[in-house]
Amino acid sequence: MLIDTINKSRILFIVNPVSGSMKQKGIERLLSERIDKDRFDYRVVYTEGPGHATELSRMAAEEGMDFVVAVGGDGTVNETAAGVVGTETAMGIIPTGSGNGLSRHLRISMKVKRAIDIINQAKTIKIDTATLNDQLFVNVAGVGFDAHVAKKFSKAGKRGFSTYFKVTANAYRDYKPRKYTLTIDGKVIKRRALLVSFANSSQFGNNTSIDPNASLDDGFIDVCIVGKIPFWKTGFLAPLLFIRKFDQTRYVEIIRAKEVQLIRKKGKSIHLDGDPKKMGKELTMKINPLSLRVVVP
Repeated sequence: MLIDTINKSRILFIVNPVSGSMKQKGIERLLSERIDKDRFDYRVVYTEGPGHATELSRMAAEEGMDFVVAVGGDGTVNETAAGVVGTETAMGIIPTGSGNGLSRHLRISMKVKRAIDIINQAKTIKIDTATLNDQLFVNVAGVGFDAHVAKKFSKAGKRGFSTYFKVTANAYRDYKPRKYTLTIDGKVIKRRALLVSFANSSQFGNNTSIDPNASLDDGFIDVCIVGKIPFWKTGFLAPLLFIRKFDQTRYVEIIRAKEVQLIRKKGKSIHLDGDPKKMGKELTMKINPLSLRVVVP
């Protein structure tokens, strides 16, 4: 990107003041110290509740802002993306959340100062996004156990990996696999599964990966169907999530897809980029190829 010496690029930083790691504290001081003021004019705004980041980013795109930067976790990234998807306004990320799945896949530094330096470089690419029943997700969406955990984690109070691990471990033993009917690009399959995830990236957050080969720009979502591992085996197999080999176990089936219809017995929790929501028994996932411009290292 060439620097226009007359017209600086404009950036809106959208800060979630309560995101998981609290690294966003002091963000205005760090921006003042590190942002390239010869190149950028910027403003900082703070979210006031659910959905506010989408409202702010949408208004920024309508005003023709060049960049909107999500300062928060995966939920803040999701909401910010929803406001700029399909526009020429690029989304940057300063990850300050608990999981930071999309940031990790994009190799954006978890250190705030270095993430600001990436914004200064202003290098952008286009990536795919997807929808589940017309609601946007950028990284991963899913049903089953991970949605169940996302719901419990949202109510746990304290954030962070240790809390997420405790919630997961406490819920796993008693959680029973569910029956799902999936129509994947026209082909019907039936599975009894612990969870069904729709993976746009390789990262599920906290450096865990069920699908290390997922790509953000291939025009496909990877449907990850995971069976329940016997409890006595979990101690042996769980570490494979961190070394990107869990997909090689017999408990994981991965099918690439552009469109999926999923039917389950009851309408219950789902998650979009880690945030729990409720949807009905029938779900439709669709890919939106190269629909979001993002800032990358």
